[in-house]
Amino acid sequence: MRVFSVLVPVAFILAGCVQTLDRAHDAGEAEKASIAGYGEIRSYLDARLDEVPRNAVDWFPATKRDKIDGLMLSGGGAGGAFSVGVLAAWSAARTRPRFDVVTGVSTGALIAPFAFLGSAYDDTLVHLYTSGVAEDLVGSKRLGGLFGASLLKDDPLRRMIERYITPNVLQQVAAEHRKGRRLLILTTNLDTQRAVVWNMGVIANSGRPDALKLFQDILVASASIPGVYPAVMIKAASAGRSFEEMHSDGGSASQILTFPQVFLTGSARLASKRQSVNFYVIVNNALMPEFAATPDKTLSVIARAYTIFVKSQTQSALTALYNYSKLTGAHFHLASIDAQVPYSMSDPFNTNYMRTVYKLGYDEGAAGTVWKTSPLFR
Repeated sequence: MRVFSVLVPVAFILAGCVQTLDRAHDAGEAEKASIAGYGEIRSYLDARLDEVPRNAVDWFPATKRDKIDGLMLSGGGAGGAFSVGVLAAWSAARTRPRFDVVTGVSTGALIAPFAFLGSAYDDTLVHLYTSGVAEDLVGSKRLGGLFGASLLKDDPLRRMIERYITPNVLQQVAAEHRKGRRLLILTTNLDTQRAVVWNMGVIANSGRPDALKLFQDILVASASIPGVYPAVMIKAASAGRSFEEMHSDGGSASQILTFPQVFLTGSARLASKRQSVNFYVIVNNALMPEFAATPDKTLSVIARAYTIFVKSQTQSALTALYNYSKLTGAHFHLASIDAQVPYSMSDPFNTNYMRTVYKLGYDEGAAGTVWKTSPLFR
């Protein structure tokens, strides 16, 4: 009791010393927010027509070729090694397109900048997803656990991103953006409950001194699993007032970054009728049902239900893109983990698992069996 009487005043004193973050006052202010000095660098997955960026030139691919190739990389944590295997096999076969648009969500967001820059970065991706360095991402637990900001600290994830997303990478992304290619990343704004699409090429090409940090922050946010890693605070402004927004895993809103709903529900084409369009979607998860006897325990049931939710959400997004492809004459290509590989939520970045799904992606890519033309799996 005596200890308690001493700790209570100390707790109040410490609470008084903590600086309260300035946040948006209401939905109206939050919806009108922008990132000062950058112009139209973001949109929304559920954007209304009046919210679509007015400067469409910076958002749509600008190519003089007779086709447009788009690559979409899904969430999936350690399953991102599957994408890396597919990309590596594609490079080895020398048939990998120079993608006009690359999008990424969560683990796909970490892969996307390197996939965007091309085969020269395959070795970097293979190292990140198969060498065992990813196991460091779960090595730093946060004091407070369930009652703190997150279960894990974001230090290892941030250090990894800062090590590999360098000023040179930023300059290369900017150069490709100027050529008409587009790199888009998805985060979830937890305050507004909206999926935010970030135009990373515009950020890289801005020339602003804080562009590298913003670029890195967006990648950290997109890959930060809610509750496991802390959300990322991004400075924004609305009507002359500055505040911070809370951004987290893009996969909370959608496992795949395709197009705003206003496009998917219409018949507007991504390109002119003279150009063919290819959509390549790599899903870093298994989409077919995977049998497992679920332990009758709280966390096990929650984890199992979450995996079902992810499958359902992904299949819905794929069906929408498939239907849009049929409507507009685009070609739909889908790759996903099609074998049941043992995986434990308690060991989320297990090196053996990552090497196994990497090999699966590489072998199927090399054999020419990795791509499906339909989202149906049964």
